[in-house]
Amino acid sequence: MTDTVISRAGPADLDALAVLFDAYRQFYGQPSDVPRARDWLRSRLRVGESVVLLAKRDGAIAGFVQLYPMFSSVRTAKTWILNDLYVDAGARRGGVARSLLDAAAKFARDDGAAGISLETTQDNAVARALYRAAGWNEDATQWYSLSFSKQHH
Repeated sequence: MTDTVISRAGPADLDALAVLFDAYRQFYGQPSDVPRARDWLRSRLRVGESVVLLAKRDGAIAGFVQLYPMFSSVRTAKTWILNDLYVDAGARRGGVARSLLDAAAKFARDDGAAGISLETTQDNAVARALYRAAGWNEDATQWYSLSFSKQHH
């Protein structure tokens, strides 16, 4: 079995990460646009708006997790949102996603955060089983959202 090495993404990883991030966006129905993916990642990473952890196997990026900082007023503490998790199709079912989840939790804990959270759809049974197996708790919280779409004039 190939070892999975987790590291924090840096400028040298941007081009390879952008290709995988583009695949992630396509998975969620977005059209392919690698330059847009690269620009988004570069902008987030440049000013510390997100942290991306990479899973590499044999030197190639096999998956990533992107975390965004959040703050809890009630707990007066920093928390992290695990916003994006993606594993390349050829590397799935090999423990990469679990390694990324564990690394994200360790990162948040080491950062002094009060917790880490994520959201997925209720019909995503594979992901939900992975999260539960990794020690994450489901709760009955009802999330509401308000989306703003760009108007094309």
